[in-house]
Amino acid sequence: MYLILAWRNIWRNPRRTIVILLAVIIGVWSMIFLGSLMRGMETEMVRNSISFLTGSIQIHHRNYRNDPVVDHSMDNIEKLEKAILAINDPGALWTKRVRVNAIVSNARHSGGVSLVGIEPEKEAKISFIGKSLISGRFLLEDDKNKIIVGKAFLKKFNTKIGNKLILMSQDTQNEIASRAFRIVGIFSTESEAIEKQFVFVPISQAAGMLKMGNSISEISILLPILDINCRKETLAAKKIIDALDDDTFAVETWQQVLPMIKAYLEMSGFFLYIWYFVVFIAMGFGIVNTTLMAIFERMREFGLMKALGMRPFQVIKGVVTEAFFLLVLGILAGNIMGFLSVAAIAKKGIDLSALAAGTEMWGIPRKLFPEIWVQDVVVAGLVVLVLGILVSLYPALKAARVTPTQAMTKN
Repeated sequence: MYLILAWRNIWRNPRRTIVILLAVIIGVWSMIFLGSLMRGMETEMVRNSISFLTGSIQIHHRNYRNDPVVDHSMDNIEKLEKAILAINDPGALWTKRVRVNAIVSNARHSGGVSLVGIEPEKEAKISFIGKSLISGRFLLEDDKNKIIVGKAFLKKFNTKIGNKLILMSQDTQNEIASRAFRIVGIFSTESEAIEKQFVFVPISQAAGMLKMGNSISEISILLPILDINCRKETLAAKKIIDALDDDTFAVETWQQVLPMIKAYLEMSGFFLYIWYFVVFIAMGFGIVNTTLMAIFERMREFGLMKALGMRPFQVIKGVVTEAFFLLVLGILAGNIMGFLSVAAIAKKGIDLSALAAGTEMWGIPRKLFPEIWVQDVVVAGLVVLVLGILVSLYPALKAARVTPTQAMTKN
């Protein structure tokens, strides 16, 4: 009975009902749409940051991050690889690297770079370098004294494919090691800083130059599924730590390697829920004011109901039920609008190249692809429904206090 009566009452004044519905629809739509933009930004930032040589998990000497020198290398490779198998994920990929700071020079220029010795075939599947080659060829496992550099590096050093570069760094004997490498490939990324910072050679050549033998600087592991909350990575890292049982090694997730990204994710989640609250406040005022107007117009009706024996609780129940119908209809329509809006731009994405210029190394994408998270849809719906019902209690209480005598005196 209450449901049928409430449904009829909300359509007695279609104009007022549409106003309330529009307030709820626009509020829910804005929550879904803005949430999808923020979640898309978060996902792209993490994915880009992981591809820039971070990986899902890194293993290195416990002192390596504070002092990345050859003395802080790892040599028990077999033990490390056995520990990685403890992840028990057939889709997990990993690669070994030698990474040190170095000086590079040619006849015209010199400067500091990060020398990265890689396993070409494995590295191509894990990091950005596999998809970034724009000229020349990629490295091969058995290449001798070959190097690939960034497009911005090439311009800075005024050189080209086929020319030689001299690389210098401190080796394991605390002496300056140097070797000439011939450029065979050029890579390009969205960040000039990365193009200038990294140069890549086969791992055997880097280790040979630095007299490292079979030692390496780090192992980068890429899990098949990205977990924005880092739960899967944390669990996998714990399995590796337990398998190693050796505090000589540090096993860190991308959140630990990239604390700034973690801080951004925490901050963006906080601001998203702040936005939900602000939207609801604006929407709540509209619901209360419009419902109060309806209550004042129906004073005689409520007084007559009280005269016929309806109790205050029953009046409250009727008004809240009307609000419930409006909120549910608004939430459903707002969700549909939100899904359609996101679907309209999800394929092509949103071009952020003007805003992202110079910030790509921090993971800021040039193109944003919005993502709708189920938890955000549920939270937005519950916030609107629960708080909407709560704010409707005020007009409902007003209606419940009306006496038959007061109602009859109203014009």
